[in-house]
Amino acid sequence: MTSSPFYIGIDLGTSGVRACAINAQKQLIYTSSTQLEPPIIHGQAITQDANLWWQATQKVLTDLLKHIDSQNVKAISVNGTSGTVLACDSQGTPLAPARMYNDAFCTKQTDQIKAIAPADSAAHGSSSGLAKILYLQNKYPAARYCLHQADWIVGKLCGEFNVSDENNALKSGYDPQAGNWPDWFSQLHINTKLLPDVVPPGTPVSTINKKLFHINSGCKIISGTTDSIAAFIATGASQPGDAVTSLGSTLVLKVVTEQPVTCAEFGIYSHKFGNYWLAGGASNSGGAVLAHYFSSAQMEQLSQQLSPENPTQLNYYPLLKKGERFPFNDPNFSPRLQPKASSDIEFFQGMLEGISQIEWDGYKKLQQLGAPYPSQVDTAGGGSKNQAWISIRQNILGVKVAQAEFSEACYGSALLAMQGDRQDP
Repeated sequence: MTSSPFYIGIDLGTSGVRACAINAQKQLIYTSSTQLEPPIIHGQAITQDANLWWQATQKVLTDLLKHIDSQNVKAISVNGTSGTVLACDSQGTPLAPARMYNDAFCTKQTDQIKAIAPADSAAHGSSSGLAKILYLQNKYPAARYCLHQADWIVGKLCGEFNVSDENNALKSGYDPQAGNWPDWFSQLHINTKLLPDVVPPGTPVSTINKKLFHINSGCKIISGTTDSIAAFIATGASQPGDAVTSLGSTLVLKVVTEQPVTCAEFGIYSHKFGNYWLAGGASNSGGAVLAHYFSSAQMEQLSQQLSPENPTQLNYYPLLKKGERFPFNDPNFSPRLQPKASSDIEFFQGMLEGISQIEWDGYKKLQQLGAPYPSQVDTAGGGSKNQAWISIRQNILGVKVAQAEFSEACYGSALLAMQGDRQDP
């Protein structure tokens, strides 16, 4: 067992909870994970018992602490799914299941927000945190707090249930530029007493409840962030022009910028990111389209035969169905997978080139809106390991493209814990 200062990051995902410990040199020491029961779906309503999050958190921390010295744990930080909200009493006890990030039940509240909120607010949309807060405050008048997922786990760790972070609060209407909950909340009759105090991610909140886990009583609990921001932090990207592309089911782009960039039409808004901002967008293209046409084994085999230096010129726009949101917004845009390729290899390469072209278009769109064009691109997600695809993307983007060494959200939260430990409480 290594004797060293340790920092723990906790990632609350949709299907499970992961926690990891790093040392003062940012080396990953150990990772623990456990599954969660899936959320309950009733039509547009998607909920989950928050107590399951806490049980899973306790399980992964108990396992993790078997592999490090619990008396040397200096700080813990947490990330959660953006837009997941729950109502609690004064002791932090949930009054009902949490409404998940993709819950779209609160349509009446969404319409109320649309009529009042500024067009560039991130609080718009049927799955916004603010729509859920409006619903919960009226449904549960005994509520003392409306909290985001990460806020509540922070509260369970230290007993302080009145703190959130700038990233989780964004979809609940918080204004990171002004640094406050906005004045237009009064027109929605929001009970502002339910809202947490908002601090930057990486801010010391309190110390751990000394009854928990036998961790040293001086261990700091650090304000968290969202899962996607934690994954960005994990890559080490931090300066204007640093960008991260996530090649998962969809194509998600993020770039560090000196000024906030927003455009509601394309679903673009900016998170506060230290002294900078993090702007991004998400295309409907991505790995899910590839998986529709090829198995994992086929993709692995075909990748060995690609010729990145010989573009196919097929000009594909891979989508599973009609509709694109970024880098342009057209709900009627159809997939473009013609002309027919002469072979599976050519078809596969043409699709990879098409997604790479969308990536270029996306970063150019962000540049048009005021963000810097990437000086380099780190890559996360399942597609990040494909070296031939990296070459194709590098040719199209015109900048260095590399697989990120770390991209796990729990690792990003551990880095945030380390950052917070260096601040005065």
